[in-house]
Amino acid sequence: MVEMITFPKDAKDKFQDTSFQTSHSLSDHPLLQLPALIDLALKMDRDQFEYSSGDTGPNQSFEDIKHIDLEPVEVIRQIEDCGAWMVLKNVETIPEYRKLVEDALDSGARAAGLKSRHDAGMIDAQGFIFVSSAHSTTAFHTDNEQNLFVQLRGRKDFHAFENRDREVVSDAGLESYPGKHRNHAYVDNIEELGTVYELEPGQGIFLPYIWPHWVKSGEEFTISMAITWKTDEIVRNNKLLFANGMMRKVGLPQSPPGVHPMWDNIKVAGYSLSRAMIEPFRQSERSRRFLRGLLFGRKANYYYQTGKEA
Repeated sequence: MVEMITFPKDAKDKFQDTSFQTSHSLSDHPLLQLPALIDLALKMDRDQFEYSSGDTGPNQSFEDIKHIDLEPVEVIRQIEDCGAWMVLKNVETIPEYRKLVEDALDSGARAAGLKSRHDAGMIDAQGFIFVSSAHSTTAFHTDNEQNLFVQLRGRKDFHAFENRDREVVSDAGLESYPGKHRNHAYVDNIEELGTVYELEPGQGIFLPYIWPHWVKSGEEFTISMAITWKTDEIVRNNKLLFANGMMRKVGLPQSPPGVHPMWDNIKVAGYSLSRAMIEPFRQSERSRRFLRGLLFGRKANYYYQTGKEA
């Protein structure tokens, strides 16, 4: 059996802890070719797309993002020359892509010496597919999950930074809430703290939870995929980062997760209860958009912006 994901021999002890380069066999997968992605886009809800101009740098503020005046499917069709950066989010909501994501995570778990993704504690499997024009930049940001990132077409330079000591992004910077954009302030002198992975098709990296990074495409359009998961510990920490972000927003800054365990437990319980009450009303794209705007303001729906709306 040809494995989807393979690790270097010395990576088993690093898995889920530090970044390292990987290999994969997904570049020729029929679901990950441009015509298949056009078909995929036709099946997805509008809030599963985010796209903008790729003509930017790592230090890109949300307010200064240049938008693309095209519908999502047209961005993919014209990716060779429209100068765009796009992500198709949560593709695991489509059954054939869910199987692909889960099979890849099972393969990654085996590469780490485990039997399956379940033995590795992987939950909430998700997939994010990136389609970018040549010379596009994904700005400096963090993601709230573990990530097996695979390069499928073209070249990307992936700049990854450890963040255990919060030298690169602060505790406050890691906090989240709808409407707070994921991009972080970037300064050139932090490059010496990072590692650059030069990724060609068939290569990838493992990127740990909330490690800052930015990415630059090469001379031709690219296709990449982030195959992600969480653990129970990450799910709990994300709830705390959300609660802390919301409280900071209303003028009540909080200590980072782990400083006050009892207070953390109260915040986790409050988040879980609130989410359980809202979840039944989030089944359609229209209701999700309405609730985000009602509860968190217009900025919570920032990814709906196109050239005209911007």
